[in-house]
Amino acid sequence: MKEQVKVVAAIIENCNKEILCALRSPKMTSPNCWEFPGGKVEPNEDLKSAIEREIKEELNCTVEALDIFNDTTHEYDTFIINLICIKCNIKQGIPTASEHSKLIWLKRENLTSLNWAPADIPAVKKLIKE
Repeated sequence: MKEQVKVVAAIIENCNKEILCALRSPKMTSPNCWEFPGGKVEPNEDLKSAIEREIKEELNCTVEALDIFNDTTHEYDTFIINLICIKCNIKQGIPTASEHSKLIWLKRENLTSLNWAPADIPAVKKLIKE
């Protein structure tokens, strides 16, 4: 049976109504695919704490978790991911790539121009319709 992984991802919008997109590094699973930044939920950790911790670790900035935006499950070759996207506001700092190859800000209508990791696509489609 495939491992099931619960992951949180941040949907961060700037004052120009652009969404933060993160490029997975060649060393990560789904290399060179775009995603919303985040990571695994630790045992006994709530979703709000998980996304705030992950963004601090990955992007070296502080966010405030607002509302769950999208919750989807996607089956990859070797594992199943439950991806919970949470809208977040930046409280302090500027997002800086440490684990990712690159970070960019994109308008909603341009999100489909990127090669997204499959689990992130439902949230991308929902953002474009929003």
